[in-house]
Amino acid sequence: MTVSFRVVTELDTTPERAFALSLDIGAHEQSMAASGERAVSGTTSGTIGLGETVIWRARHLGVVWRMTSQITASEAPHRFVDEQVRGPFARFHHEHRFEPSARGTRMVDTITFRAPLGPLGRLAEVLVLGRYMPHLIRQRNAFLAEQARAH
Repeated sequence: MTVSFRVVTELDTTPERAFALSLDIGAHEQSMAASGERAVSGTTSGTIGLGETVIWRARHLGVVWRMTSQITASEAPHRFVDEQVRGPFARFHHEHRFEPSARGTRMVDTITFRAPLGPLGRLAEVLVLGRYMPHLIRQRNAFLAEQARAH
């Protein structure tokens, strides 16, 4: 089974700033501090760009894992896509969109993923991942909203 969800976040900044902040490795690490998520190889600092990869190491749900993500599409400052090229998911695709809004920017995250392991993976999607992943994205976006307000 494939799981898809969407998270919409209003940011008090321009689409250009929101786009850049969302591609900033340091901002991502800070937003995921609770899981100890760190860039350990590839693009490990600054802004990641089209075609570049980063290997993340983190502890989620009590398990330490590594995931290699690549920026597979980029249309600054409106949209970019990151996809897992190696890691814990059978499939992971994350589209980030940035639209002007009355407040500044409407950031729309659309995530599609599939757990590995067939029926066991589907069970994990239903019981855990279907709730955990949207929570993780909302947590990250709350941090980005704070950063946007601070600048």
